[in-house]
Amino acid sequence: MSDIIQLLPDHVANQIAAGEVVQRPASVVKELLENAIDAGSNNIKLLLKDAGKTLIQVIDNGKGMSTTDARMSFERHATSKIQKAEDLFNLSTKGFRGEALASIAAIAHVELKTKQDTEELGTCIKIEGSKIVSQDFISTSKGTSIAVKNLFYNIPARRNFLKSDTVETRHIIDEFQRVALAHPNIAFLMHHNDNEVYHLKSSNLRKRIVSVFGTKMNEKLVPINEQTDIVGIEGFVAKPEFSKRKRGEQFFFVNDRFIKSSYLNHAVVNAFDGLLESGSHPSYFLYLTVPANTIDINIHPTKTEIKFDNEKALYAMLRATVKHSLGQYNVAPVLDFNRDANLDTPYHFNSKPKSTATPRISVDPDFNPFKEEASREIHTPFKREPETESWESLYTSVADTEEEIQSELFDNQQDIKTQKTFQIQRKYLLSSIKSGVVLINQSLAHQRILYEEFLESITVKEANSQQLLFPVKISYTSAEIEMIYTIKTELENAGFSFDEFTKDSVTIKGIPVSVTESKITIILEELLSDIDLEVPDASFSHFDVMAKSFAKTLSIKTGTQLSEREQEGLVNDLFSCKEPTVSPFGKPIFKTLTLNEIDNLFNS
Repeated sequence: MSDIIQLLPDHVANQIAAGEVVQRPASVVKELLENAIDAGSNNIKLLLKDAGKTLIQVIDNGKGMSTTDARMSFERHATSKIQKAEDLFNLSTKGFRGEALASIAAIAHVELKTKQDTEELGTCIKIEGSKIVSQDFISTSKGTSIAVKNLFYNIPARRNFLKSDTVETRHIIDEFQRVALAHPNIAFLMHHNDNEVYHLKSSNLRKRIVSVFGTKMNEKLVPINEQTDIVGIEGFVAKPEFSKRKRGEQFFFVNDRFIKSSYLNHAVVNAFDGLLESGSHPSYFLYLTVPANTIDINIHPTKTEIKFDNEKALYAMLRATVKHSLGQYNVAPVLDFNRDANLDTPYHFNSKPKSTATPRISVDPDFNPFKEEASREIHTPFKREPETESWESLYTSVADTEEEIQSELFDNQQDIKTQKTFQIQRKYLLSSIKSGVVLINQSLAHQRILYEEFLESITVKEANSQQLLFPVKISYTSAEIEMIYTIKTELENAGFSFDEFTKDSVTIKGIPVSVTESKITIILEELLSDIDLEVPDASFSHFDVMAKSFAKTLSIKTGTQLSEREQEGLVNDLFSCKEPTVSPFGKPIFKTLTLNEIDNLFNS
């Protein structure tokens, strides 16, 4: 029998590794930015085209590479970060695997320009699918510039799995924010399709957070600071009144590396116990500094998961530190008695003489509380029935009483006979049909009705817009502004009208007829969140997401009392829809019970 096990060619091995390291354009951005930071840069530029699908370029002013290092950097497991296995437990750099550049070069066209400060000329290397096309000496500035073009050009299946430009841009911005927040001392610049998205100058931590998330963030922040032998904790948490329904602005950094930890997140949420509404999530920016030999980063290629030696101690310290800061800055209520300030003696009263006059009391000596008792009538809630002459009259009076009760409960017998729908627990509608009854979820039914109405108005009809008497200005982060701007045309087709776009706000002067002014912010926040989770790009995708988002936000919620006319209108509108059986999100809207099924319930 012939041997069947063989070594994979390098270009195949690199493509397999790329599947772990490079999942989307944001993965490339993360790896390149971290390499630039490890190179000692203090000024980093990120240039994008078409959400990174056409171009991702990172330019830094770091120490650069020699000609030999530039060539070696694209080999698998070639790295300057570690030399032996023990170094894995004492890491001070972002990268250490030596897989990033090799994986990126296997699935894209890469152009590297680099130069060290001591050299007169730099090096330019061009690679396509792991193959070196050219290597030349060039004149370039100190530092490194890496341009990644046509990502996944040789793996079309992977390229087809990418989502819309809006979603991919959002993921890139998320990675950019994480790196920028971890290093406030480094200046960052980000351009997308020649538009400036971020221009962050070197600053302190608070200013960097405000620069990334907008000026309104400054008033929300409560500082955190605690130093122990096990961990140093600093950063900020947002005040409870600024909590959000979505998990958005939640950042953990360990030794200047962004991590995800549900365990530590639980500690922070626990510290807010009793301060948050149900379903709300606190925002926080927390920086933990621990000895490098007490953590293990070598768990996953993305390096966002970390194992701690003493998780329980970290949990307790983090919870206590956050709770202490909330109390110290009067965010959390302290155990104290409420004092009535009106009872305090003013300071100037101390200089007054201590003489006080005896208060006079007026008394009426002629007052007698029992004087008129005889003339008072005693009222009881019970009505004494007159004595009946015979036992037959007793049954007659009972029969009369039953008729009175029925007349009180059913004032209009005709209305009861003609009513077709009934509301159950303010959640379901029960309606009679020829074959039995149908039970309808009122919220899901209204979602379906609104979804089809919005979809028709956005795609078929010209949407009606109502102009606002006073334009509404809403503050957003730069990332959210960028996302809104990319779907501006679709929003205008839906009935929105915009007056002005700035770096941190949007001014709206017109809204769809079915939307109230008070719900503008809620609708747009839900829409931005839904776009993040949506499927690949298609000509219909944004319209569909918007219609679903609007329907979900504006639909009748469980607990809403509906009048009889509203109930019947909802039922009629539902069965006028093209697809009345399921909601826009695929949930069943109603269940039917035939007369036979109802009979079986009682015969079983």
